[in-house]
Amino acid sequence: MAGPLDENTLTEIARLICGDDGPVRYLRGWELPGFFRRAGWQHVPDHDGSPRHSWTTQLLLDRRERNPEDIEHAVLRLADPREFHGQKREFEATLERLNELLHLEGLQVELSSNKPVLTELDPDGDGARRLTRVELQVSIQDVVDDPALADSVQTRLNEAHVCYEHGAYVSAVIMLGSLLEGVLLHAATSRTAQSPLPKPAKNMGLQDLVQFAHTNGWIEPDAKMAFELVRHYRNSVHPHLEKRTGHRPNRDTVDMCWPLVNATLNDLAATAP
Repeated sequence: MAGPLDENTLTEIARLICGDDGPVRYLRGWELPGFFRRAGWQHVPDHDGSPRHSWTTQLLLDRRERNPEDIEHAVLRLADPREFHGQKREFEATLERLNELLHLEGLQVELSSNKPVLTELDPDGDGARRLTRVELQVSIQDVVDDPALADSVQTRLNEAHVCYEHGAYVSAVIMLGSLLEGVLLHAATSRTAQSPLPKPAKNMGLQDLVQFAHTNGWIEPDAKMAFELVRHYRNSVHPHLEKRTGHRPNRDTVDMCWPLVNATLNDLAATAP
């Protein structure tokens, strides 16, 4: 691993280890230390009864500082088929989600002779677009054919611009997340899909909507891979998240999230009926 993984990446890897979002495998609190021991970690404490995700995140952050190679071992164990006996569906979902996170770090896990190998992405290959260069090339009306909804989405885009220009970066990210969820929900409920909705539309969150749009070919893989930035920071609407992570969205945060919104809108317009 070329360098330490970003704290946000580790936070999401912790969520993946815990299995907080289906269809990945769910580990109970007492099972978590066993995962890290199987990854080759030494001196792993027992779970102390605290929230599983918080406990796992802190464990990863501590090891990143004290023993960085343990992070690579945990990533590889998470992508190891031996960790998922009789759970092919859960393994495939975990590997896909893990690589979405690692791609943001310029990394990926590949299987060689059924063993996971961590490699660096080829910057000159056919990987994701450089989202920092993505510009909005369409209007909201090209994406949303409901005039009233298009007006609401446009208002959020306008307010995000105002927030950004005046340094209200938390509010800007929340506006972008709301916009993204709105256009994806509209697509999910108004377009003819190749695969059915996995749950009632009213119960689908941003992660569900992005996955559904990608499955149906409405957005490209790069947008799907990077959406986690917006989802994570959109949750900054909850002050306790900011307190727990110790990070408040700033100008750089918005500069990373905005191209994803542009890429998603461009993709949805290009694939509109």
